[in-house]
Amino acid sequence: MRPLSLALPASLLLLAPIAGAQSGSYPVADDTTPITTVEVTAPPAPYLIGDYQIDAVTGAYRLSNGWHLKVEPGNNGIVARIDKQRPIRLVAQSPDRYVSRDGNVVMEFNRGDARDDMMMSYVPRDVTDPRLAQVIVATAKMAQR
Repeated sequence: MRPLSLALPASLLLLAPIAGAQSGSYPVADDTTPITTVEVTAPPAPYLIGDYQIDAVTGAYRLSNGWHLKVEPGNNGIVARIDKQRPIRLVAQSPDRYVSRDGNVVMEFNRGDARDDMMMSYVPRDVTDPRLAQVIVATAKMAQR
């Protein structure tokens, strides 16, 4: 019976080196250890816009790149349609600035010294290399609508 009672402590001594490897100390973080931070900001709240302000920017535009843009009133903003593409819903950030929910399309009206220019910028969907940043800007005179 004695050898059996010695077998248990001896088997625990065989497992001790393996257990010791798991109980090592963690690296101590000091002030010089870099810490990665991420800052997240919520999109701005939509600007409450009046019907008369939306009416001032609605209409048809001929853009500088040859496209035709139709702007119609939308729910607290505008709906833009380029040629026969699907409509793009934009919310008002000011009476002259409208942005899509994902932030990829921005339209600004009443620009320039005479406040008769319109600018639209967007991030194209069919970028061949997603590592490259690309924004396309098209402009039009508001008097051309």
